[in-house]
Amino acid sequence: MAMKTRGIISSLCFVEIKRHDTPLLASTQYRPDVWPPSTGLSGGVSQLQATVHAAIDSLGQKLLPRDETGDPPGEALFNIEPRSCLVVGSLDQFETDRGPNIPKFRSFELYRRHTGRPEIITFDELLERARFIVEHAPN
Repeated sequence: MAMKTRGIISSLCFVEIKRHDTPLLASTQYRPDVWPPSTGLSGGVSQLQATVHAAIDSLGQKLLPRDETGDPPGEALFNIEPRSCLVVGSLDQFETDRGPNIPKFRSFELYRRHTGRPEIITFDELLERARFIVEHAPN
């Protein structure tokens, strides 16, 4: 799904939405306390990277949209290093009866922090961001 920012200059943002119950990590360790990303997570990253790359190749850097009658709406969209975001899984996958599984959480955090594009966000984090925005929106 492609979205656009709302600003003086609009740019594209590509969003891939997986399921809230998509596993974030593989079911087995690679080495002690080292958990690789799940196929759903790494596949989602690869899919979104390929989509963005294809969009840059096929759309070019500047798009001039048209409305339903073919008239220009007076704006241009820019496709220069478009942002991308993968919404996938939930952080509660790392919770146990005795607290969070730190090695699993660390493995996930290191993977996503070292993946520059797309931004990886879980469903529960997205919900908390939305709550914060709604609760702190000016009246």
